[in-house]
This record gives sequence, C-alpha cells and structure tokens, in this order.
Amino acid sequence: MQISFTTKEESKAAQQAAFLALSGGERIMSFVRLSKKIMAFQTSAPERGKDNFWIDFTKEKEK
Repeated sequence: MQISFTTKEESKAAQQAAFLALSGGERIMSFVRLSKKIMAFQTSAPERGKDNFWIDFTKEKEK
C-alpha cells in the first residue's frame, strides 16, 4: 500500500489518466466490476421486479 499526498485535482487527473489508458473492453469490464461492488451496499430503496436484463460473465465448463 502506498500513501501519497496530492491535491484533489491531481488525484482526479491521475485517476482519469489511468482509466483512459485502458482499452475499450477493459473500461467496460472496469465499469461492470464497479457496478457489482456497488450492489453490495445496503439500501432503503424498494426492490424492483426480477425481470431485469442480466449479463452473466461466468464461463461454463466445457464437457
């Protein structure tokens, strides 16, 4: 773990540069991973219907 002391602007610029250095597919996967992490947080919002669109990234074992 590395601790660095930067301004908010410097930190945001570094995060943006790191994100833009990723390829298009890597950016999408980064977004999906972040979305999954956000779903772990508790919320007081009512649960919606179960007929939502899902993308399953798990690989099935080939026989």
